[in-house]
Amino acid sequence: MSKEYKIAVIPGDGTGPEVVAEGIKVMETVADKCGFRLKFTNYNLGGDHYKATGEILPDSVLESLANFDAIYLGAIGHPDVKPGILEKGILLKLRFHFDQYINLRPVKLYEGVKTPLKDKGPEDIDFVVVRENTEGLYAGAGGCLKRGTADEVAVQESINTRKGVERCIRYAFEYCRKRNKAKRLTLCGKTNVLTFAFDLWERVFNEIGEEYPDIEKDYAHVDAVCMWMVKNPEWFDVIVTDNMFGDIITDLAAIIQGGMGIAAGGNINPDGVSMFEPIGGSAPKYTGKQVINPIAAIMAANIMLVAIGELEAASIVEESVIKVLRDDLKDVAAGRMGYTTKEVGDLVVNYIKMIND
Repeated sequence: MSKEYKIAVIPGDGTGPEVVAEGIKVMETVADKCGFRLKFTNYNLGGDHYKATGEILPDSVLESLANFDAIYLGAIGHPDVKPGILEKGILLKLRFHFDQYINLRPVKLYEGVKTPLKDKGPEDIDFVVVRENTEGLYAGAGGCLKRGTADEVAVQESINTRKGVERCIRYAFEYCRKRNKAKRLTLCGKTNVLTFAFDLWERVFNEIGEEYPDIEKDYAHVDAVCMWMVKNPEWFDVIVTDNMFGDIITDLAAIIQGGMGIAAGGNINPDGVSMFEPIGGSAPKYTGKQVINPIAAIMAANIMLVAIGELEAASIVEESVIKVLRDDLKDVAAGRMGYTTKEVGDLVVNYIKMIND
């Protein structure tokens, strides 16, 4: 009997359902080819649901999601809902509830994709960012005093626990070893100014690093990481950093790998339920126009396949995506691909069917 995985699907807002549909189509094709099954269950969460019901993410849904092998997310963000409501109520709530303490962001420039970096190619841009995902400034500690007055005070605290920092750094070392490329792990921080938080990060990094003599250890301030990511991206193999810095540098990384149309990531709990998503937003102005590139959503599915242990399927998906980017698409930007969203998904599916046939 073939193995079956249960996948919860949150198509989300705007163009989210359009790209998710292509990701599902790709996953179903490769599952059939590799001899396993995927059972998808849809959850209608997002701006439209919130406007209609006042619900964001009910506890009953959280309980239900705990029974799945993974969560596949489209995009969250609605033009008629105040920013922060859906992001905190769905994205952050899912990350915190399921303790998805790693945000994993592969950064890879594929052949045929343009980068804004002069004289850089696929051989130069191939690294991974491991971002702590449940602490730091996003933990929500702080408050506001005398709001709306001339004496208003706003405090947002960065929470860094020994446990949280250690498990993130250890994951990064293990990932770097398993990736087995340059075997270099760079800690991205700001030890010269954020002396309390990043003293902890640096001490833990050095202590755990002693257990990994095969991994080259490196440190760079976050501003230097941004500079070198543009000037010499080939210097990086795996980068580990805190929640806020990770959020910032991964958007820069997305642009140098070609843009939001192909950037994907995973919110990982190695021992629990993880969630996978394209990095780009819901792009509501393009809803229904079939112009958004689904490659990011397909690559999110690729990361999911790796996480559930279907490595052959993941390899086939990536190989097919490489062919589409190299041989078919005119551009990866919305409306410039030369194909509709659905047609790009069909191209990937066709390549999957042809591999080893």
